[in-house]
Amino acid sequence: MTEVFEGWSEFNVAMVGATAALAGLLIVAMSVNIGEIMKSPSLPPRAASSIAALVLAMAAGALGLVPGHAPALYGVELLVGSVVATVFQAHAIRVIAGDDRPATPAQRAGKSVLGVLPVTAFLVGGVLLVGGAAAQGLVAVAIGSVLAVIAAIVIAWVVLVEVLR
Repeated sequence: MTEVFEGWSEFNVAMVGATAALAGLLIVAMSVNIGEIMKSPSLPPRAASSIAALVLAMAAGALGLVPGHAPALYGVELLVGSVVATVFQAHAIRVIAGDDRPATPAQRAGKSVLGVLPVTAFLVGGVLLVGGAAAQGLVAVAIGSVLAVIAAIVIAWVVLVEVLR
C-alpha cells in the first residue's frame, strides 16, 4: 500500500464490507418481488443502476487496499469501473425519460439525478488520481462511495415501495 492510501485503509475496509453486504441484501429483497418488479418498465433499470454503483464502491474500496498500488493505476481502474456503472445509469435515465406514466420533467430529473451523483464522484476521483492529485481524488472516491450507499438505499426503497402501488 503506498503512502497516499495508508490513511484510507480503515475506510476502504468498512466500505467493502458495507457495500458487499448491502448489495447482497438488496438483491435478496428485490428477488422476493421480482415478478412484480419486472412488470414495470423503469424499476429493473433503476435497481440495476443502484447495484452497479454499489459494486463500483465495493471495487473501489477493495482496489484501494491492494499493496503497492500506484495512484494513477487506481485512477484508471476507477475510470473503467465508472464507465461500466455509467452504462447502467444511462439506461435507467433513458427508461425513466421514456416512461409513459404522468410525471413532470422535474420529477423525471429527480429520479435520475440520484443515480448520477455517485458515478460522477467516482469519475472525478479517477480523473484526479490519473492527473496526480491523489489526495483530492481519494476524497472524491470517498464521497462517491458514501453517495453510492445512500443512492442504493433510496432507489431500493423506491423500487420496493413502487412494486406495491
